[in-house]
Amino acid sequence: MNDMITVANRIYVKPEYADAFEARFRERAGLVDKMPGFISNHVLRPVNDGDPYVVFTLWNSRQDFLNWVRSDEFVKGHAQSGTLPKDAFSQSNVLEMHEVVQDSSRPDLEPEPRGGPFRMH
Repeated sequence: MNDMITVANRIYVKPEYADAFEARFRERAGLVDKMPGFISNHVLRPVNDGDPYVVFTLWNSRQDFLNWVRSDEFVKGHAQSGTLPKDAFSQSNVLEMHEVVQDSSRPDLEPEPRGGPFRMH
C-alpha cells in the first residue's frame, strides 16, 4: 500500500519545563519505531512564545496508528518516558490526524482514502 497519514500532537509546554520536555523525548523508549506501519517521528520546538511543541508522526495508514495507541507497547513507551507535572502544561494538548494527499518525496504515493472523523477509542 502506498498511502500515508500524519498525526500531530500539539503540546503546550510552559517555558520553564521546555528542557525537561525535550529530554523526555531524547530518552524515549523508542518502542513506536518497531511498530508495523510506523514511518517516522519528529519533535518540533516552537519558535514563537506561546506556540506548542508538535510531536509529528508519519504512518502508512490510520489503522497502523490505531494499532499503536491500542498496543501494550504504547502503554509501556509512555510509562518509560516519564511524566511531567500537570503544571508543566499551559493548556490541554490537541491531537490532529491528516490524510496525506501529496508528498514530493514519494511520487508513487496514493492519497490516503477519506476515512471520516478520527476518534481515539
